[in-house]
Amino acid sequence: MTNKEEMNEDWIKYEERIDKFIQVIAKNMTLYGITASVGRLYGALYFADEPMTLDDMRDALEMSKTSMSTGVRSLSEMKMVETAFKKGVRKDLYKSEEDWYKSFTSLFGNRWRHHTETNIEEAEEAMMELMKLQEETQNEELKQKIEIDLEKLQYAKNYYTWLMKFIRVVETGEIFNFIPKEPTNK
Repeated sequence: MTNKEEMNEDWIKYEERIDKFIQVIAKNMTLYGITASVGRLYGALYFADEPMTLDDMRDALEMSKTSMSTGVRSLSEMKMVETAFKKGVRKDLYKSEEDWYKSFTSLFGNRWRHHTETNIEEAEEAMMELMKLQEETQNEELKQKIEIDLEKLQYAKNYYTWLMKFIRVVETGEIFNFIPKEPTNK
């Protein structure tokens, strides 16, 4: 085998290893409600040496430009991708947010805040309606059941209120006072 063939084989091994890790990223991002294809897009941007255009992404991932555009928009909304500038390039360029801690806190906060706020509102609404029904009904058994369920709903509301505090700790970065970031070994 010639030296050139060895070097080529090494590059193939390198690309296979990076692709395998990108698949792991994509799989893990599904835990956060992000599709695997958008996860692969993030991985491709993360390992890219330079910012990429939608055409570059399409070529690298063999997906449609529309899919790339939708994926980039999703990642941008989650603050995992940002636009970049390169002199002489007219097309939009994108690069990944390299601070995964920042990405996680933003993503976690956005995803959990909405659902938790909704759950608090639903618990409050259920409590109000049940209290009204409890006052209006003559059925003693139903009144007792409502009383038990009101306690359960209050417990749920207390939990969601606590969860909102936790979300704030994550979003503000205070979480790193309790669980420090791992040092970078660069």
